[in-house]
Amino acid sequence: MASRSREPRIQRATILDVAAAAGVSRQTVTRAMNDMPGISSATRERVQQLAAELGYTPSRFAKGLVQGARISLGLAIPDLTNPYFPAFASSVVEEATQRGWNVVVDDFGHGSGSGLDAVTRLAPQVDALVGYLGERSSDAQTMMGRRPVVVLDYPAGRAAGGICFDYSYGAGLALERFQAEGRRRIAYLDSDQEGPATTRGVAVAAAAAGAGMEIIVRRSADSAPAARDEVRGILAEHGGIDGLLVFNDLMAAGALKGLHDAGRAVPEDCGVIGMDGIPLGELVTPELTTLALDLRAVGRSAVDLVDNLLSGAIHPGSAEANLVLKHQLVLRQSA
Repeated sequence: MASRSREPRIQRATILDVAAAAGVSRQTVTRAMNDMPGISSATRERVQQLAAELGYTPSRFAKGLVQGARISLGLAIPDLTNPYFPAFASSVVEEATQRGWNVVVDDFGHGSGSGLDAVTRLAPQVDALVGYLGERSSDAQTMMGRRPVVVLDYPAGRAAGGICFDYSYGAGLALERFQAEGRRRIAYLDSDQEGPATTRGVAVAAAAAGAGMEIIVRRSADSAPAARDEVRGILAEHGGIDGLLVFNDLMAAGALKGLHDAGRAVPEDCGVIGMDGIPLGELVTPELTTLALDLRAVGRSAVDLVDNLLSGAIHPGSAEANLVLKHQLVLRQSA
């Protein structure tokens, strides 16, 4: 194995890199990137093409127009109306601020936006990127060039690094809890945001199969009202479920409402377990048992990984650049 000292350092492409690659002066690069007169159209196109290949974009932060921002970090978030994402974003901002970094946040989850749209907007401004980019992760790294991209909750692909969560472990904890309470009619409410099943849904199904348990699986939109409606449908169709595992805590709050609507007491008639561990879980009645992530640890891990990728302490795509974090079962009133 090559020693760490021989691993390449990741650094943002500079105007000098573009000038050297194009065989032109720094001033010519400036003219080309800003569509200024004084150079031929052929030179302008060649410089712009090389800049794109190197991942170079003029950055107002890199020029020092934001005082005190040694590094500018992009954060691509799919939906800031979901309480999980502000909590995660806050943890990233806290860690980055302690390093004197600037954070630029893009919420891309409304309308027809995608993670790659967020990268397009962020790339001219940032030195590295953290985000929930899903299947566009590799495309995001291509767009960012040599600047590191750290992907959350999805295989990193060609991205420099990633942080995934061990949903199989978490699902096992939840199902063991239901079994310990003597619950046998278990349902899982998944989100319909990803294809036939989410990563969490696949993990829950595998954990149930491994434990020899049959579970009822239903899906709904990733919102409390949608989950409330779907739970009422589950109860109308299947009646006596006595355990319900839910894709996230926001949907679990809606599930509690659905059970209440149907006259089902929690946890006496049906235990409920959510996922993520956001503060909302302590504000509902009964308080929500959940598979919790330490969101401060997630934010710290993401920023630490970016820092190490930028410094060259960790090689992009290496085992060290791909982290797996585990949930912990936080027992409250609902199960």
